[in-house]
Amino acid sequence: MDCNKFEGSQKLNNLAEQLRLYKPPTNYSTNNKITNPIEDDKISNASQHENVKSNNRAAVLICLFEGIDGDVRVILTKRSSTLSSHSGEVALPGGKVEEGDANDIETALREAKEEIGLDPSLVNVVTVLESFTTKRGISVVPVIGIMQDRYAFKPDANTAEVEEIFDAPLEMFLKDENRREVELEWMGEKYALHFFDHNSENKKFVIWALTAGILIRAASIVYQRLPAFQERRPSFWNRSGL
Repeated sequence: MDCNKFEGSQKLNNLAEQLRLYKPPTNYSTNNKITNPIEDDKISNASQHENVKSNNRAAVLICLFEGIDGDVRVILTKRSSTLSSHSGEVALPGGKVEEGDANDIETALREAKEEIGLDPSLVNVVTVLESFTTKRGISVVPVIGIMQDRYAFKPDANTAEVEEIFDAPLEMFLKDENRREVELEWMGEKYALHFFDHNSENKKFVIWALTAGILIRAASIVYQRLPAFQERRPSFWNRSGL
């Protein structure tokens, strides 16, 4: 393996080292083993999806890279308007576990390759966050990876699933700018859903609901601070789907 594969900006190198130290809350268990790709050419397949039905588990890729202005940015997609669920919504690349996926990391990387043409070799996976559980009981596991060479990525949207590929500054999910919220209630609990408005190449996108919640969490970990607003996240996101 080329040991220079993940060499790049010092900012991203420092971020990678910081995120490798992240430990999910003690009440969360993971079947994913993170390896340093500079020292090891592959992610271990030793840990498997155990006792987890693939239709109840999914993984998404939070692929971070350094923008032209030096900010940390994340790759996002707008789902195809022809999809039967969540059509036209903004999402992170990802999807449900398939037979043969060794772990959540493989799921996230495979889905990103299928959806947006992102070669897994360009992504340095550094950590896996705690899962978010939807109302329907599906556990969504965010996998954070760093892409040092953004110019090596040639977006190639699978038009059956993805309508647009764009990126946004990660820090925007900690700011109270271009944000609004609605209050909802579930089983007697009131909670907030956040909506972030973002313009990219003269197109308007809205990042909201679970995707926004995942990115608020990721940004809080990356920048090591709380958002400038009260998150009031729904408690059902914290249910263990393992």
